[in-house]
Amino acid sequence: MFKKLDFFFFGWIINWLYPEYYRPKYGYQRYYILFFHYLIPQKLFRLNPKVKWPVHFTSKVVSPENITKGILCDPGDNLNNYIQANNGIIFGSNIELGPGVHIISSNHKSNNLREHTSGKPIEIGNNVWIGANSTVLPEVIIGNNVIIGANSLVNKDIPDNSIAVGNPCKVIKQKELYSEDLSEIVFNKKVPETYKNFMISKA
Repeated sequence: MFKKLDFFFFGWIINWLYPEYYRPKYGYQRYYILFFHYLIPQKLFRLNPKVKWPVHFTSKVVSPENITKGILCDPGDNLNNYIQANNGIIFGSNIELGPGVHIISSNHKSNNLREHTSGKPIEIGNNVWIGANSTVLPEVIIGNNVIIGANSLVNKDIPDNSIAVGNPCKVIKQKELYSEDLSEIVFNKKVPETYKNFMISKA
């Protein structure tokens, strides 16, 4: 009953003001928490105001217009995330970032610290977990179905179906295929048809 009241009073506001927020309708995050801990700081106090998904008030998303993302993915929604997308970041679907994760798409120029280098965007595949206090550096590609261990420094590409840890981050073993049946999730709103194949795949 409380879940339904929570959605009735706060859920429609969250869905309206966060057009790129796609999560389970119930059981992921309480809507009143999203309202007070995310929406109010973003919209009223202008912390990450241009981001179209929930970002925690302790986190920072730079150049959100250069980010593309799928469903079940809200970069910056955990504590103390820093997402810098000057050169672009391409997030897949079903991605979780632990607290303190930093994703940095461009460095400062060595001869002018007021300017950033240009380069290719960071790419992160589907079904990826990046552990707490890890850092992903520019131009890195992380494949599908990957776990990055906590406190890792990802400075090179990580292949599909891998578990990788360390500084620098290295693959330590292969990972089994992702098994959750995402097609059974009841979402907070209608999911675009473009994600239909992702929802039924097991890759």
